[in-house]
Amino acid sequence: MLIGYVRAAHPEPTAVVTAVAGLLALAVGHRPGSAALVAATVGASQLSIGWGNDLLDADRDAAVRRTDKPLAAGTVSRRGVTTAATVAAAATVLLALTFGPLPAAVAVTGLGLGLAYNWPLKATALSVLPYLVSFAALPAFVLLALPATPPAWLVVAGGLLGAGAHFANALPDLADDVATGVRGTPHRLGADRSALAAAALLLAATAVLVLGPPGPPSWVGLAATAAVLVVLPVGWYAGRGSAAAGRRPVAMFRAVLVVALLDVALLLAGGRQLVS
Repeated sequence: MLIGYVRAAHPEPTAVVTAVAGLLALAVGHRPGSAALVAATVGASQLSIGWGNDLLDADRDAAVRRTDKPLAAGTVSRRGVTTAATVAAAATVLLALTFGPLPAAVAVTGLGLGLAYNWPLKATALSVLPYLVSFAALPAFVLLALPATPPAWLVVAGGLLGAGAHFANALPDLADDVATGVRGTPHRLGADRSALAAAALLLAATAVLVLGPPGPPSWVGLAATAAVLVVLPVGWYAGRGSAAAGRRPVAMFRAVLVVALLDVALLLAGGRQLVS
């Protein structure tokens, strides 16, 4: 049953976002204990959002026979997941308050927007907004918890990265989502335009992360930019042609994942420059 709760929490993105928060905290100068508390706050928020997402999507997942979803498969109960999501949300608030009212307000804003994505924004033209604001709030929370003033470029880069992640994350499930009535921003744009939106947003995030820190761009940043300019066209053209058109979203999804990883590395490097 424990495995079911883990799977219902969207473990991969939860683990990645939590790890990024902890590593960024260390990069900007948090002591290990404080960085662990930052990661715990973000992790609790991600768990609440993930459980809430699966809870609200349970009927839709069952309709398209998503046997990989524990709630749809009946391996965990809705009451249990509701309790877990509520406890995680409360833990987010309590953990964030240990850093003071302003960092807590930013962390709770990120949590609130994530829950608002689950309902009602996921099925609307504003579905990208929670990703944009929540991911902008993440580096802001990490810096404010230090305490330090987050630079605008770091916050903007976080928001762009989150918005790009939204379009990328939606690509593999567009057909199932549309079949069950979800009409978020990516679904309204369609697969090709969503793939281009993901690429453009992540490219913009790369540019901000490279050009935002004071001083000339680093060789690492320039190399990452060059890699992005190669990876994205390769992902797009890997699915060209009528026979392979159905594979284009998958190819672009993989390409933007690579770019997202590069952007996360630049985000961490940018955090180190704030304290170097």
